[in-house]
Amino acid sequence: MKKQHWAFLIVFLILCADQITKILVKTSMHLNEMIPVVGDRVFIYFIENPGMAFGIEFGGVFGKIALTIFRLIASGFIIYYIQKLIRKDAPLDVILGLSVILAGAIGNIIDCAFYGVLFGESTFGQAAEFLPAGGGYAPFLQGHVVDMIYCPIFRGAFPHWFPFFGGESFTFFKPIFNIADSAITVGVLYLILFQRKFFRDL
Repeated sequence: MKKQHWAFLIVFLILCADQITKILVKTSMHLNEMIPVVGDRVFIYFIENPGMAFGIEFGGVFGKIALTIFRLIASGFIIYYIQKLIRKDAPLDVILGLSVILAGAIGNIIDCAFYGVLFGESTFGQAAEFLPAGGGYAPFLQGHVVDMIYCPIFRGAFPHWFPFFGGESFTFFKPIFNIADSAITVGVLYLILFQRKFFRDL
């Protein structure tokens, strides 16, 4: 199979997994609903992210649209770069690493661009409706990213002598993320850890 076919396949498979899980969660769970999967270590915990990573927002509606457009431009650049590497017969490992990152970026772009138009609003007591009669919850490019994977690695408490936080409980690794986020993180780490020589020699 040609390298471009491998790249397309990996993007397609990740996008399918990402979008299927998001749609299932959004249409069957209400906001902040949590379902344990593996004891108290892995949960499906439905939240919606209106902005950047960890729910950070900036610039209101303009900022939201600008962020989505930036993601589109960045994804376009990655597509161009993958095509360039394929023409130069770059190693398949490098192309697949970039394809994983691309799939993650596109997965979250789909949420931002289309979910506001396609779905009703998710509430704390009711799951969202697909193609509601009254229209979606937000205009084009202003949808929220669906996050649902929550893996608290460790829970504990600061010792009483600890400055400022003494005696308070804490959870290590609190972010809630999705398959697209995971793909971006894994792809970036893979390229940094295992493909540094390729990029250094360019």
